Amino acid sequence: MKMSLVVDGLTSDVVAVGELGDDAVAEAAERIAAVLVRSAQGRILDLLSDAAAELSADLPEGRVDVRIAGDDVFLAYVEDEFASDGDGNGDLSARITLRLGESLKARVEEGASSEGISVNTFIVRVLERGTSAQRSRSRRGGNRLRGYGTT
Repeated sequence: MKMSLVVDGLTSDVVAVGELGDDAVAEAAERIAAVLVRSAQGRILDLLSDAAAELSADLPEGRVDVRIAGDDVFLAYVEDEFASDGDGNGDLSARITLRLGESLKARVEEGASSEGISVNTFIVRVLERGTSAQRSRSRRGGNRLRGYGTT
């Protein structure tokens, strides 16, 4: 979608309404349209961001991103990289029950909300990252560093 088309349409509507009155009303409408131009783009982006967050919350895997390229704004689906069970088969049928303290539960919900994903997807991501890091550490052989450096 072209942002300028939406903003231009809104401003021309305001000017058209102003033309229904006398010169003072028309001048006031033009001033209102000028202010509208400055704020409309930000309001549109806020609206699209809220819509993307709501859509993302309903998606079992992935999220919706708002992307801007010049005057073009579009929504894009992005698949979660940690949506599988780690073996690459994507089977998410296993269930567990967690008992969390209220403060930890609140932090998990806050983290999921800030990323625009469900609590379940957030927990799966955190577990996947944690177990992946644990596996890579155990393969390295303790705290030993390997490699080379140059001066």
